[in-house]
Amino acid sequence: MSAIKLGVPSKGRLMEQCFDWFAARGLTLKRTGSDREYAGAVEGAEAVELVLLSAGEIPRELAAGRIHLGVTGSDLVREKLADWETQVADLAPMGFGHADLIIAVPACWADVDTLEDLDAVAHAFRAAHGQRLRIATKYHRLLREFLAREGVADWQSVDSQGATEGTVKNLTAEAVADITSSGETLRANHLKILSDGLIHQSQATLFAARAADWTGLEAPFAALCAQLGVNAPKL
Repeated sequence: MSAIKLGVPSKGRLMEQCFDWFAARGLTLKRTGSDREYAGAVEGAEAVELVLLSAGEIPRELAAGRIHLGVTGSDLVREKLADWETQVADLAPMGFGHADLIIAVPACWADVDTLEDLDAVAHAFRAAHGQRLRIATKYHRLLREFLAREGVADWQSVDSQGATEGTVKNLTAEAVADITSSGETLRANHLKILSDGLIHQSQATLFAARAADWTGLEAPFAALCAQLGVNAPKL
């Protein structure tokens, strides 16, 4: 019989917290081999195979059906997968890896506190400069969908895969949309979060792949869900 492939983050605090979460439910996940080998093992559940991946790879592997289950940030699934609910099932929020995806603007913009204010500034910016106000982010899909719902226009996203908070200081953007936990890095870069600029509250979440081959794995999956204390979804 084939195995249920469980993808979890391959390193760092997220991996440790993931291992602790499963251990509290009777599953022992562990790395095998050296730190350079992305191999692992599972004890305490029938027909479960551990796959170690980067958190950013897990949404793609779930969507492709190459893994059956995966732990990653809810923000990454929503950003990387269009119509994500048709591709994966949300099994359980895991209570760690918390971070907020927010929109922040320069702290010196004293009169800008809301999305309505941002919309007005963006309109004025385009009139004055002949170009749209730039928002630096790596969350293009979530930012676009959020601002479309909120009716903010006259802006454009610019890609930033690192040090997003520094883009305003470096004059490559006028605002940012980024993940934050404490807000300290934003404040250090003289940025403030809009009062209604929360796009998504993210946390580590266990997902199931709808495209994976579950043939012959229905019973082990149901048993695993029962062990983990989650409802087995219809896939």
